[in-house]
Amino acid sequence: MNIDPNLHQQQGVRHLKRVLGFAPMVEEDGKAIVHLTAEDWHVVADTLFHMNTPKEILPEAILGSKLHSETQQMVLTTAGIEITVEMI
Repeated sequence: MNIDPNLHQQQGVRHLKRVLGFAPMVEEDGKAIVHLTAEDWHVVADTLFHMNTPKEILPEAILGSKLHSETQQMVLTTAGIEITVEMI
């Protein structure tokens, strides 16, 4: 199956990879908080939760994800770190 993500999804995946790369540097006790600009946060939220993005194009390290719209946070679960992504 050929999966051709649109530009918005491609940008979201790039941001996710950066979040995954940065999280270990700020991890404490298995948890990390990473901040994104409002624009980047929305791109990631769209990619993960609103665009039916195929799992095959998302980083494999992400085992689960939850959106908390009321607090404008996303929580990404990986094998070693729970990453909270907040909007600044």
